[in-house]
Amino acid sequence: MANRRTVVLNGDLGSGKTTVSKLLAQRLGVRRISVGDLYRSMAAQRGMTALQLNLHAELDDKIDHYVDQLQADIATSGEQLVVDSRLAWHFFTDAVKVHMLADPTVAARRAMARPANDVERYATVEEARQRLASRSDSERARFLTRYGVDKSDLRNYDLVLDSTTASPAEIVERIADHVDTAGLCAPNPVCHLDPRRIRRTTAAGVPDAPPLVMPEPPSFVAIAGWERISEAARSGAPLVAVALADRTDSSR
Repeated sequence: MANRRTVVLNGDLGSGKTTVSKLLAQRLGVRRISVGDLYRSMAAQRGMTALQLNLHAELDDKIDHYVDQLQADIATSGEQLVVDSRLAWHFFTDAVKVHMLADPTVAARRAMARPANDVERYATVEEARQRLASRSDSERARFLTRYGVDKSDLRNYDLVLDSTTASPAEIVERIADHVDTAGLCAPNPVCHLDPRRIRRTTAAGVPDAPPLVMPEPPSFVAIAGWERISEAARSGAPLVAVALADRTDSSR
């Protein structure tokens, strides 16, 4: 692989970061570091759930300071890594920054399928969905307050990948291809989304227009290029390449 930059993976809870980061580290032949594993270990040591530790960290900055210093030290080491962390993109400034997302119900089902433990345990898919959303909201609020950064802003990343129906192997392939060809951060991320999670708008039907979308959580709306998006959906493709619309775009 010509490009020796570290790859950092951020993303939705239940988007498959753990599986993908392990496979990617094997593919690239580098060491993997998981900050999520560290947080779960810290929660277990304190007799807390992962959500409880997140809420506690909002009040006690020692937890974040410890993890932040660890990430900062690793970032300056010069070692090429795969890092699974929801804030590594902020510390690893010259890394390839990947954000993974997934349909919330699909993500909840994945969380339900994990072995139950004292840190993460859910009785129903709806409970998993609500608690994953609460954890994500807690993290976002904490990151905004402490660092002035918004993890939900897709422009923080180089590559955005939707794992709703795409397999881990397909996601890894897209990342590896991007790592091989990518230069430094572009103004907008390269996005590969599940076409079935993109809704049509009136302006999106312009013939032959390249696919252009706007985030509208928990999915996306098409600003242009609906023909290509709908064709990808009809063919059963798990991903379609799209561009992210500028915030000032008023064509909707």
